[in-house]
Parts: sequence; structure tokens; C-alpha cells
Amino acid sequence: MRDFLLACVAVTNAEIRKLMRDPTELLSRAVQPVLWLAVFGQVFSRLHGMPTGRLGYLDYMAPGILAQSILFSSIFYGIAIIWERDLGIVHKLLVTPAPRTALVLGKAVAAGIRGLLQAAVVYLVAVALKVHIRWEPGAMTVVAAGVFLGAGMFSTFSLLIACIVKTRERFMGIGQLLTMPLFFASNAIYPLELMPDWLRTLASLNPLTYLVDALRGTMIEGGDSHYALLSSFGVMLAVFLLLLSGATRLYPRLAR
Repeated sequence: MRDFLLACVAVTNAEIRKLMRDPTELLSRAVQPVLWLAVFGQVFSRLHGMPTGRLGYLDYMAPGILAQSILFSSIFYGIAIIWERDLGIVHKLLVTPAPRTALVLGKAVAAGIRGLLQAAVVYLVAVALKVHIRWEPGAMTVVAAGVFLGAGMFSTFSLLIACIVKTRERFMGIGQLLTMPLFFASNAIYPLELMPDWLRTLASLNPLTYLVDALRGTMIEGGDSHYALLSSFGVMLAVFLLLLSGATRLYPRLAR
């Protein structure tokens, strides 16, 4: 267990060092949530009749945009893995005695830390737009846990895709193909009640829905969750463990 944890920490440390040397990626990723909240959210908040309960539309939308930011940045995490394969880094990692699970989990933990930094940016934008944020330590802890787990889940999914397709061109195409259906087939920007039955069924199978639901119930004053909080975290954790198992099995294929 000690060796496993040390290997996981070493991989996480390497990923964070890369981010510290080039923080421009975080800044570029911050542009999209700013546009969604400042433009899309401001416009649609003027519409009446949106069934968002006691919440204004901007309040309702803010947790969804936080989840979207996590999804969009994490789903392209695998492109870095392909670069590492081309540079020979993956080959060097695979010849070390580090467990394969630790190599994958370390990257997921690093993605979770990146997700927390992005969440800080979204919080700043939300405060500037006068979104009614909950500042209780318990609520913020749950939000941080959801962001961390969601980022780890989607980054592991990205790594799994990278292990299968193996080329940057194919990965970019598949990544773009997956992000928009995952986003729009969720409750990020509109309630489940507005969806037709077939789309609501898809949303119930979409892990992003459970991330948004957990964030909305804890991030916003008066926010309601469609699912129980433990159920949302349970689904995300189950999906993450399933993806972690698959990515661990496929990770050595990158070197072939």
C-alpha cells in the first residue's frame, strides 16, 4: 500500500508540475464558462416560465456550467497521454515497478486538483454576476468533493478513449463527438421535467446529470436536488471505479 501511494503521488506531482509551468491552459479553459454565464445565462434569465422552482435561471445554471467546465477540460485530458506515448514517457512509466492502477489513479487525482482550480474561477464569475452562492463550510466541502470526483471520472474516461484510439486526430474527433451529447443530455442548463421521455431516460444514465444534481443541491442557496446526495455520489463513484478498472487494463496498450 505504501508503494502504491508513493507511485500515485509521484504521478500526481508530475502532472501538477506541468500545470505550474504552463498555467495558460487554465486561463483558456476559463473563457468558456465566463461566456456561458455572462452571455447565455444573462439572456435566458430574462425568460419567464422556466420551471426552475425557487431559483432564478442564472442561479440554476451556475452549477451546470461548473460541471460543464469540468467535463470539457477533463474529456480532452487523454490527448496529453497520447503526447506522452509519442515522447516515450509512457514506455518509461510502464517499465517501472509502479502498479498500473497507481499510474492511472495519479492522473485522475491530478485532474481533480485541476478541477478545483477551475471551480475557483467559476465561483469568481458567479459572485461577479450575483449568483446566490452558499458559503457554509459543509456545502463547499461537498461541492469540492463533487468537482474532484467528477474531474477524476471524466479524465479516466478520456484516458480510456486514448488507450483505444491511440492517435490524436481520432481522439479529437471522438472527444468532440462525446462532449456535446453528454452536456445537452443532462440537467446542466434545463430541468429534467422539460425533456421528452426518451431524453430523460438518457439523462438518467448520464453521469454528468448526477454531478450537476449534487452541485446544484449544495452550491446554491435554495438549490434542490432531483436525486439524493448519496445516490449521486454513489453513481459517480461506481462509474469512476469501473472506468479506472478499464483504463488500468488498457493503459499498457499505449506502448504497443
